[in-house]
Amino acid sequence: MRPERPSEREALRPERPSEREALRPERPSERETRSHSRVEGRSWLFMRLSGLALVVLSLVHFAITHIVNDVMETDFAFVAGRWRNPGWRVFDWLLLALALAHGLNGLRGIVGDYVRSVRSRRVIMTGLIALSGSLFLLGTATIVGF
Repeated sequence: MRPERPSEREALRPERPSEREALRPERPSERETRSHSRVEGRSWLFMRLSGLALVVLSLVHFAITHIVNDVMETDFAFVAGRWRNPGWRVFDWLLLALALAHGLNGLRGIVGDYVRSVRSRRVIMTGLIALSGSLFLLGTATIVGF
């Protein structure tokens, strides 16, 4: 028996990678890996530090708004009186800024873990950044312009 020769059509067809090779992700370059790990390390540190700051800020906010003062007395006059002091404005602005940044950073991690398509990740993150930026600007305008 003669060995079978591949037809011209089969000879011109590119070889398909095996299933194992097709499922193996491309390895990032050393520079990309180093940059990615640096970003993730800083993100991890920011989450810990901002989380600690948010615990303190939110407990103080909760105590002043719900324990020291009666909730029924928290109205426009209460906020106006409190915001006459620039320290309270800075306090509330820090609470706003850290909460938004902390939440956005957490969502960035979730999107990175569960959304596989690079294009979808970019679209989702662009939307989340736009939403967070809008809320930050609205909150800042309220605190500054009140």
